[in-house]
Amino acid sequence: MPETRQRPATTGHRPIEAGGGIEAHWHDRHQIVYAGRGVLSVTTDAGRWVVPGTLAIWIPAGTLHQHRAYGETTLHTVGLQQNPLKLDTPSALGVSPLLRELILTYTSAEAEAGGADPAERGRLLGVLLDQLRRSHERPTYLPTAQDPRLLAVCELLTAEPADGRTLTELGREVGASERTLSRLSRAELGMSFPQWRTQLRLHEALRLLAEGESVTRVAHSTGWASASAFIDTFRRAFGHTPGSRRA
Repeated sequence: MPETRQRPATTGHRPIEAGGGIEAHWHDRHQIVYAGRGVLSVTTDAGRWVVPGTLAIWIPAGTLHQHRAYGETTLHTVGLQQNPLKLDTPSALGVSPLLRELILTYTSAEAEAGGADPAERGRLLGVLLDQLRRSHERPTYLPTAQDPRLLAVCELLTAEPADGRTLTELGREVGASERTLSRLSRAELGMSFPQWRTQLRLHEALRLLAEGESVTRVAHSTGWASASAFIDTFRRAFGHTPGSRRA
């Protein structure tokens, strides 16, 4: 990802058209990023997060990153001088219904225009951060491989997430054994290769759902054996069904 200029870690919201985004940048303050509508991806040099409205992304100060929207998206951001979460790397955090309303209110047009009472706004931020501290990290991170052999396999599946070939079969195409690729997956991706493939398919599923595809079609397009298997995996990953995500 090419390095670019610093941007202020502002608090507010902005619409982003489907397929649009914000080019690579970094902030001198920490930032909470949330999609009040649509699905948002956050990409760093280390990998990518794709998040629906049940998740927010914590981006520490100095992290080079870029955004992309899937479906009509409203981006909400909260800039912070302090690091109340004590997290030094980007993380996906669960957003409860209460936390969602707090983020939407704190980043509202009235707040941006300075119409809110400063003391009231300070209390609102305090409750928002209290709720954020209670949020659990969710596994939506898709790390990027460094070894050219593993990277080649990852690129094959990124181009066709429904590709059902085994790691042994994929290894033959890139000139590496299943054992070598499994070892590299653990070392570079921090997870097994089947776990990484599931994450990739979930990312693609979020994108397709945001673009209006049916649950059955998304399940088929992303390589699940059945719609029920897809729904079960999606629920365990995001805490809700893909049907409710579309709604």
